[in-house]
Amino acid sequence: MSLTEVRAAIAAELERVGRPAEALSLIAVSKVQPLERVEAVLQQGHRVFGENRVQEAAGKWPELQERFGKVELHLLGPLQSNKARQAMELFDVIHSVDRAKLARALARLAGELGSCPDLFLQVNTGEEPQKAGVLPADLPALVEECRALGLPVIGLMCIPPVEEEPSLHFALLKKLADRHGLDKLSMGMSGDYISAIAQGATHLRVGSAIFGGREAG
Repeated sequence: MSLTEVRAAIAAELERVGRPAEALSLIAVSKVQPLERVEAVLQQGHRVFGENRVQEAAGKWPELQERFGKVELHLLGPLQSNKARQAMELFDVIHSVDRAKLARALARLAGELGSCPDLFLQVNTGEEPQKAGVLPADLPALVEECRALGLPVIGLMCIPPVEEEPSLHFALLKKLADRHGLDKLSMGMSGDYISAIAQGATHLRVGSAIFGGREAG
């Protein structure tokens, strides 16, 4: 596929389910993509991108933004507390807050820096031991902690188990978000973003469908 085809598919599904186009943000996931592919998408006017690793983003985006102008940058991968300052200075949105220790580190840094990116809490909806994310049962305590710290939590994020029907996890995430008064849902990737739209996604994280298969590096 391509950016144009993905945008067309999104628009058709939004129309089908009766949702307005402005209800959804398409994050082009540019992790480990060759620079020329990223530049090609920038040249098409797209300005919302996602990265999995702080170090990779730091080596790529300052120079790209000098050439192409401001980009809304989203951190999608796990964040270690020792990378939190660099992440907060580089990213506009962080999707992977999943524990109280990280929340406290972000709150302390927000006080020092005078600002904080918008935050999503990552939920391990499949309760997979190898995967990051707060367990659904532990989410209320994390939401309470983040709100007590004054953090700008805007929504929830999930990555469904690969062998399970993703729409079930998307529905669970929406239910959890509604329960906590959160209206943003970061869900849906290249293989399942259409079903995510129907379940209320507000942020789609699409990589290979836009750029082609990733290259290790």
